[in-house]
Amino acid sequence: NPCSPPSAMFAVTVLLLLVQGLIQYPQQAGDGLDEATRECMQQRAEYLNQQMRQLLQELEQKNLEQNGGVWGALLMWQFWTLTGILILHLALWFGLRKIRHHPENSGHEERSSNKDHNVNRNLESLLEERIQLPVLDLDKGCSVIMDLMDKLTHIFRQGLYNSFYPVPQQAIGVGSAFEGWSPHAQDVVYCVLVPLSPPPGHAFHLELDTAGMLQRNFCVRVELLCTCTREQLGEDMLCFLHHCEEELRKRQDPSLLHTLCTGAYLDVEKTVHWFHQFIRVAWLLLPESRHWCLMLQPSTRSCKFQLSKDNESFTIEIIFGVQQGDSDIFVGSQPAETGIPSTTWLETYAVAEAKFFRHISRQAAQDSWYCKCLQLLTCFLTGVGFSSYALKTVVMHLLNTEPPTPWRRGDFRQQLTDILKYLRCSLETKQLHHFVLGNASFPMEISLPSGFRVAEPPNLFQHLASSPDDHAKAMQEYAHLLHCLKQLLIHGH
Repeated sequence: NPCSPPSAMFAVTVLLLLVQGLIQYPQQAGDGLDEATRECMQQRAEYLNQQMRQLLQELEQKNLEQNGGVWGALLMWQFWTLTGILILHLALWFGLRKIRHHPENSGHEERSSNKDHNVNRNLESLLEERIQLPVLDLDKGCSVIMDLMDKLTHIFRQGLYNSFYPVPQQAIGVGSAFEGWSPHAQDVVYCVLVPLSPPPGHAFHLELDTAGMLQRNFCVRVELLCTCTREQLGEDMLCFLHHCEEELRKRQDPSLLHTLCTGAYLDVEKTVHWFHQFIRVAWLLLPESRHWCLMLQPSTRSCKFQLSKDNESFTIEIIFGVQQGDSDIFVGSQPAETGIPSTTWLETYAVAEAKFFRHISRQAAQDSWYCKCLQLLTCFLTGVGFSSYALKTVVMHLLNTEPPTPWRRGDFRQQLTDILKYLRCSLETKQLHHFVLGNASFPMEISLPSGFRVAEPPNLFQHLASSPDDHAKAMQEYAHLLHCLKQLLIHGH
């Protein structure tokens, strides 16, 4: 029986002799070791010697056969544990001695000992290679696009003088590229929102078309205003309300109601088509037209075009919006599901979200990686169960609940873990609250309409709660996301 007291006593005696040899042997053969290493091994060996003597005394005092298998198993577990530790120490000593006698192998051993210290750096390098679009390139693209939009807006205002079309205001960069990340590193779309103001003699009124839905829809009702006072002050404008149609037709351009409206409501598709045609003419007046090639792309609810020159190329999407009061919330012309009426404008939170990312960037350190984390995760999405917007919402919630300083480069593994935990919990509970609407902790410096912060937050995962198939697909996509991350960390691709 290998667990009987005689065999155990014999094994302990042998190991005790090994310990004594281990204490003395480095003093004789380890002259090449530094003093600190030799002293450390001496202290450790003496400690193990003391532990083995104590175990020996316990084995002598206790009769294993009389006290049952439990006590014997416990002592034997301690015995074999110390045995393993002694073997490791012997292996360590022989390894150090080998290095002393074979200096050519020391480089390999040193690299092995430093392997753990290089894990973070190697992992960061993998991510930098995987995320091929630096934020600096996005900044350059954003600068080019905003400069172009400023010039186009100036031409629009000059060309629309004394007309009654909507008045374009300064463009606002929105979407992932202007937030510092992009889900598609090789196919970045720079999205800008152009606010529209009513022309003279007109007013815009927003009417909620649907309430209580994930996406709130509005109609923009156009109202004619009396301008008789302006006419009396000598301004070259007739009042649409108090002049006959024939006189208005002879002396003045038609009102907005007769150009870009369907009934009394501003029409999205008519507005986009008008802007699309106008940009063809305005482009020829810009100096960029001599060096860049402009290619307009078909779209009914946004104006999309591509700029290219040599090896550079930018894809721009312009959406139009009407501001809700003086807030950072708009109703926009962004693309929507098929079958939506052309007079329907969708509530958009893009401006408020872009301002939130700028708000965070002012507080975060220069080496913050929250955009890198977001870009890395979204590039693995298959787009079946949940969208990149859901992942972005998760990251925004985390950024808003903890200081941005922990998002530094060296902490990105923990941040990836936090994002995945939050996402998994949201998928399992089938609930992910909207970040802007109904968020009481949304930064106060970003203007929201009255009642926005205390509203009931929409559930972005409502469709998962109502469809078991969609929920199953979302969980599969989450598993796919984890698999891709594992492949990246193990194989580098």
